[in-house]
This record gives sequence, structure tokens and C-alpha cells, in this order.
Amino acid sequence: MIRMFVSAMVAVLLAAGTALAGNPPVSGEVVKVDKAAGKITMKHGPIKNLDMDAMTMVFRVSDPAMLDKVKAGDKVKFEADRVNGAITITSMDKNK
Repeated sequence: MIRMFVSAMVAVLLAAGTALAGNPPVSGEVVKVDKAAGKITMKHGPIKNLDMDAMTMVFRVSDPAMLDKVKAGDKVKFEADRVNGAITITSMDKNK
């Protein structure tokens, strides 16, 4: 009984550690910002955590305020994940 509990706790801690590690940042270039729709079009490199090759695509953003900080042509680093079934940018920073 204790052995099963310890095994279960180890599995939970490993899963939590993976989730807390975050996703690797992706390099991208802003193609279009659509503030009204809360979306951004990005030309980006591979997104490893989503098994996605480099391409240009439209993303939702988790925080619409992110769209106020970028414009077409800006180079950025971002993280993306599936949020409620939609591929969503969860963080984004403009390259300096």
C-alpha cells in the first residue's frame, strides 16, 4: 500500500516538474496583428512541444495585451501550447 502511494507521488511530482519547466522558446516574425480578433499571424521556427514544423500560421494569444506590444515585422521569441484545444501563444517577448 505504501509502495503504491510512493509510486503515485513520484509520478505526480515528475509530471509537475515537466509542466513547470515551460516550453522551449520559439523564434518568430510577426506577419500580422489582429487585435479585434485577438490573433496574431507569425512566421515561426519549429515548435517542438507541439511537434510542429516551421511555417506561417495564425495563433490565438492567451493575453490580448501582448498584441499591443508588437507590430508586423517585429522579431520575437514566444512560447505556444494547446489551450482549450486551440494552439495559443502563452508568452511573447520582442527581440532586442
